[in-house]
Parts: sequence; structure tokens; C-alpha cells
Amino acid sequence: MYILGISAFYHDSAACLVRDGRIIAAAQEERFTRVKHDARFPIHAIQYCMEEAAIRFNQIDHVAYYDKPFQTFDRLLETWLSFAPVGYRSFMTALPVWLHEKLFLPREIDKGLNKECEGSLYFMRHHQSHAASAFYPSPYSEAAVLTIDGVGEWSTTTIGIGQNHRLKLLKEIRFPHSLGLLYSAFTYYTGFRVNSGEYKVMGLAPYGRPLYYDKIVNHLIDIKEDGSFWMDMDYFNYCQGLTMTSSAFHDLFGGPPRKPESELTQREMDLAASVQKVCEEVMLKLARHAKKITGAEHLTMAGGCALNCVANGLISKEKIFKGLFVQPAAGDAGGSLGAALLTWHEVLENPRTVSGSDSMRGSYLGPLPDNEAIKIFLKSKNAPYEQLSSDELAVRVAGLVADGNVVGLFHGRMEFGPRALGARSIIGDARNTTMQSTMNLKIKFRESFRPFAPVVLEECAHEYFDLAENSPYMLLVAPVQESHRRPVTSSTNAFGIEKLNQVRSDIPAVTHVDYSARVQTLTKERNGFFYDVVKDFYRRTGCPVMINTSFNIRGEPIVNTAEDAYRCFMYTDMDVLVLENCLLLKEKQPALAGAEEYKKNFKLD
Repeated sequence: MYILGISAFYHDSAACLVRDGRIIAAAQEERFTRVKHDARFPIHAIQYCMEEAAIRFNQIDHVAYYDKPFQTFDRLLETWLSFAPVGYRSFMTALPVWLHEKLFLPREIDKGLNKECEGSLYFMRHHQSHAASAFYPSPYSEAAVLTIDGVGEWSTTTIGIGQNHRLKLLKEIRFPHSLGLLYSAFTYYTGFRVNSGEYKVMGLAPYGRPLYYDKIVNHLIDIKEDGSFWMDMDYFNYCQGLTMTSSAFHDLFGGPPRKPESELTQREMDLAASVQKVCEEVMLKLARHAKKITGAEHLTMAGGCALNCVANGLISKEKIFKGLFVQPAAGDAGGSLGAALLTWHEVLENPRTVSGSDSMRGSYLGPLPDNEAIKIFLKSKNAPYEQLSSDELAVRVAGLVADGNVVGLFHGRMEFGPRALGARSIIGDARNTTMQSTMNLKIKFRESFRPFAPVVLEECAHEYFDLAENSPYMLLVAPVQESHRRPVTSSTNAFGIEKLNQVRSDIPAVTHVDYSARVQTLTKERNGFFYDVVKDFYRRTGCPVMINTSFNIRGEPIVNTAEDAYRCFMYTDMDVLVLENCLLLKEKQPALAGAEEYKKNFKLD
């Protein structure tokens, strides 16, 4: 039995195909269209899922949508009417989209499936879909479930319990009171893009001090001991306007929002540190309350706020639960997966088998490159390459990284979710004191303050990082172990990239300014080729840690095709490219028209 899960029309459209309860394929639409956070109907992602399973639309038994659009429209109408006539502009901006697409989802889905699918159509509650995406793929037969995001229908936060194949939501916090929207308000106020720049705020926070924490908790949000909260909407504009914050918010924090791309100051850093502290406090209290009301020994999490890996790391460190599983596609994209699994287990009442490990298969659920097609493409570009076996390739790549090269990996099935986990990654030597700035400014073309994540062999992880548990999906931040730290002796007035250039550990390229790191742990069973690369690097250097960052340029989705990867390789200062079993050296490649002009346009320094 095939179940197609769909998320669309809000943020990060995606599709997931489940066969008899097993996840077959999943992908975000943005990877195919090259439009970041593409919210359109995910026809390309659906087509990929069909091809992966080698089926046609008429073979789909059920379609599951991750949201209840009429309930969402009810919330929007009630909100607009509550603020009328102030919200008129927001109302008129959103209404055409609703009248054209969102209120007619059965029609849009039927059209997107070429009117060939005769299976049943189910609409799931937004936070039910999130909860299902967290619990059902988890390695636990019973677990508390915590979902936190901006808003879905009316809910912004839920606590639930999963037991075998049953899932029940017990408590909720409702719109407009939203931890996700509070964080997005500060994302907007510090000059970053809402719904995509929140992780930049999290990365900026360690540079600052939480000087505005008291103002936030005294004016913006009232936090209760159980993690519930109430927000004073006088300070926000997202209910009735087209911006996140109001003039009262600006007066409280001493001025208008920072203009995007303008210079970052200590004020933005302190604001980031302050809202991050609030976020951590709320999430910790919610986790403790989830433990209290469910009595479960394990916790599963999803929703956009579950991508706040600093808060996740604190929940793990506090040992509130014996184990934590966070859905790697925790945002709206993962809702497609949750909706499909919810249909299989809850609607169709099928039992669930727990094997002791999660069922996300490393989150490698996207397209697999075709070696023959890659060779045809490279021939069309007159691009010299070497073809190697997987074992030879892993050894060669490890040696190139050890020699100081930056390598792009386009190998194996693409990851589902926002994190590159070794299949669509750029990797480098974490021991290199200049690698962080080199990769930020010459390859990623992004803000200099942004940290890079370490990937480490699981058997060596606890030697380098103070992890309470393993972190296979790069969703936990942990301190670098004291034994690998180095004292900072340079000027304490250093700013931005200067702070990151201060050598803080044996692995400086992945050590943030507060000695933290967003860790990914590898096993041979889960990570295959990527594990072999890091293992051979360890053999050569005595260091089991590398840099791992997503294979893309600032503002673009992660690469999806060999052409995407080759263009990114040629348009940046990357040294080596791996296209499945083909290895390319930059020094041997013919010039690609427009590459130098492209790099010049993206320079940030």
C-alpha cells in the first residue's frame, strides 16, 4: 500500500512516499526548482517519489496533506476581523492566494497528480503531522512528543504522548502566543529574513550577552513554570500587518530594525543572545512539563523550533529524559512525512515495529546520482575527471582533505531536511586555523560570523565533545571537551571573524566563540561512504573530526543535480569535486564562463 504525504503552500513544500509503513522517498521542492523554501505545490518532489518507487499516480492508495486549510483560514479571518480595519492591507495581500489555491486543495492536489489518483484524501492537523514525524520514525515504542513552531491552524506548541502506533496530543498553546513567532520577530528586527534567517540569530547569539533578557520577559512574554506563556501583542505586528514588530517594540529596544545586509553591531549580538536565552528557558520548561504529564522515558521533537540545536543540546544535557529524537526534517517539509505515517498508523490502524534505531535511514531519502549520466554531463563540459571505486575514492578524498583541500561531496542519496549529512556536503580539515574564514568568504559567500559544524566518528565523539548522547542528524550543540580546548590570549575586543580566528581548540574551524559545536556523529551502518572518508582521515591524521557544511552557495538551496554541483564547484574556490564515483580537481578544469564575475558579485569582505 502506497501513501503519498504532501506539504505545500506555506513554507518548504515537500513530498514523501510511504509503502506499508516504510519510508521510501522524501524530498523538498526547492531542490528541484532552485527556489529556496519554495512553497508551491511540490510536483517535482512528487514526481521524484513516483520514480523512486517505480509507480504511477493511479497506484497511490492514499494521499495525506499535513494541514487543515479551512481551520487555518478560520484563524486568519478571525485575526483580521479582530484588528480591522488595521489589518486590511495584510488581508488583501493574502486573500487572492487563498481564493485561488489554498481553499481548493482537493482540486490542486488532483491537478498535481494529473487527475489520475483515485486514492482517499486525508487532511491532518498541522501539529499532528509534526508530532507523527517525530514519534513514528523514532526508536522508541513510547515517548513524549513536543512540537513547537510558528503556527499551524491555531496551535503553536503541543505536548503529546506516543504509544506503539497511537499518538495523542494532550496540551497546546494557541496563536497568537508563539515561541516560533517571537524568535522570528527578533530575526526580523536584527535584519535577517523571517523563516530562513532564524539559524543566523542562533549562530550570532554566542557573540553577545543577554542584556535584553529582562526586557523580553518583563514586557514581551510571560513564562510560566510549566513552559506555557502569554505574549503582549502590543509589541508585535504579525497579526495585522506585513512586518513582525510594532513601533512599541522598536521603542522598547531603542530604534528601528537593522537594515538587511548592513553592518552588524554588538546590539544585534546582544539581542540574539537575549532571545536565544528566552527560547532555551521555554523549551527546557516545556520538556520538563512533558516529562511530568506523560511519565515517558524518552522525548521526540519536531516543528521549526526543534531545529534550535542549542536548546536541544541543553535538553539532552539536563537528562530530563533517557533519550531524545529530533526529526531531521523538523520544519514544514517533515510534515509531509508525518502526514503519511499518521495515515498508515492512526487512520488505517496498522501496528508499528520498533527496531532499536530510528527509521529515517540516515535521512538519505532523496535522489541517487546516476554515474553514467554524470559521465555524459562531464564529457559535455570537457571536464577531466578520474573514476574510482568507492573504497579508492574514500581514501583519495581523505588524503586531499588532510592536505588542506576543500572538497564538495555529491555522493549517494540526497538528504531530506535542511542539514547536509555527507551526501551533499562541503568538507574540510577542522584543524586548519584559516579554514572557517576561507569557506565562509570564498566558497559559501556568507556572513563571516557563521560557524561551521563538525562531523565526527561516533566511537570518538565523546573524546572531543561533551555529548549526553549521539547526534546523527546534526541537531545537538555540545561543548568541546576541556582536554581539546586552548586558552584565548588575544584581544578581548575582537569582533566577528576576528573572534573566530582566535584559536580555541585543536579543531578551531568548528569551535564556536563559546567553545560549542553543532555535532554530527557517524556510523558505518548509517553513513557508509562518508564514514569511510572520515575514518581514513583519522588514520592519516589522528583526528576523527572534519568540517561538514551544506553544498550550496548563500541564498541557494542545496545542490540536487550534477550540473548544480559542478556550477557551484566552478563558481567558488572549492578545490575538489566528487560526483558519485568521479573525482575532479579544480586545477585541471577548463574555465567556466562567468565564474569570476559571479565570485566578484558575491564577495562579502
